[in-house]
Amino acid sequence: MAGSLRSLPVVFSLIYSFANGALAEPAFDSLETLGEALYFDVNLSANRSQSCATCHDPSAGFVDPRETRVGRAVSLGDDGNSLGDRTAPTAAYAAFTPEFHQNAEGNWVGGMFWDGRETGLEGQAGGPPLNPIEMGMPDKQSIVQRLLEDEDYVASFQNIFGAEIFGETDQAYEAMTQAISAYERTEFFAPFDSKYDRFLKGEYQMTREEQLGMTLFFSEQFTNCNLCHQLKRSPTDPQETFTNYEYHNIGIPENLAVRTENGMASGTKDMGLLANPAVDDPMQAGKFKVPTLRNVAVTGPYMHNGVFMDLRTVVLFYNRFNTRAEARQINPETGVKFRSPEIPHTLAVKELTHGPALDDRRIDALVAFMKTLTDARYEDLLEND
Repeated sequence: MAGSLRSLPVVFSLIYSFANGALAEPAFDSLETLGEALYFDVNLSANRSQSCATCHDPSAGFVDPRETRVGRAVSLGDDGNSLGDRTAPTAAYAAFTPEFHQNAEGNWVGGMFWDGRETGLEGQAGGPPLNPIEMGMPDKQSIVQRLLEDEDYVASFQNIFGAEIFGETDQAYEAMTQAISAYERTEFFAPFDSKYDRFLKGEYQMTREEQLGMTLFFSEQFTNCNLCHQLKRSPTDPQETFTNYEYHNIGIPENLAVRTENGMASGTKDMGLLANPAVDDPMQAGKFKVPTLRNVAVTGPYMHNGVFMDLRTVVLFYNRFNTRAEARQINPETGVKFRSPEIPHTLAVKELTHGPALDDRRIDALVAFMKTLTDARYEDLLEND
């Protein structure tokens, strides 16, 4: 019986080819256009209600704009009930992420998802359809069957990958992930046209506040920002992604509201990088990949679990490590002290305590600068302060 099931894709493929001719005109004539169709296709989820674009919406900075019973901290699954434990990171600029590896210093770098568990973009594209609390499909074969329902897909897959592409489930599924990742590598996901980019080209004049924020951001004397959020060594590099793709534990507290609703008991530890099957060093617990700051002002909530709503709160959270002032330990979103780290023993103390405490003027300037990293098409989403 299992062998018969595995042969269904090739049978359907041959039936389609026989009925329509091997030279059927493909609807999508390139890997990128095929990937675009797949990216927006809700039929690749169990209840036909969710696509890649649902949680990585191009109109919302490639994050999930949907409100759930926990706000927008984490995403709602295709079943209409399941909630994840981590926020959906932006898919914008994700194509620049290096494959998961250890650098010369022995530190883990790159990979997809918050813990790097998929080496590259293709692996990331293939993950959500099979995740039971995301798109919820039971297996790869079920997804390939959905592809075979669409004559345009069949003709296009065969045109791009060859007539026998549906002969094996794994190769058909891999072809799907290649197409989606090809679309995610297009300029649509990484236009590099923010005010910051236009400033580098002499097409935008920064305000005094934005200029101060940029100076602070790139100065290791005054802030710790660029220790993790600068890839290139020159602040004028035209393709700066504002992350070094490394992993750090910055002391994020548990998101109690999410844990109350998603079925995970309060006190459950998200092990971060240590949850990656390729990592077995206990000292990697609680470390998460440094996210890009591209579009950061319009892609909240923030941190791996969506625990902070406002970008200024994030800056205040970092600043608390550099001051003993009681007032600077208060989370403005709750009115009480920032809570303790979920996993305290691997805290990146050196990086977090680098630089002096910041006053309100400098905090506001950093926020103003980070707003200049917003792609042009999202500038209307920025709050008018």
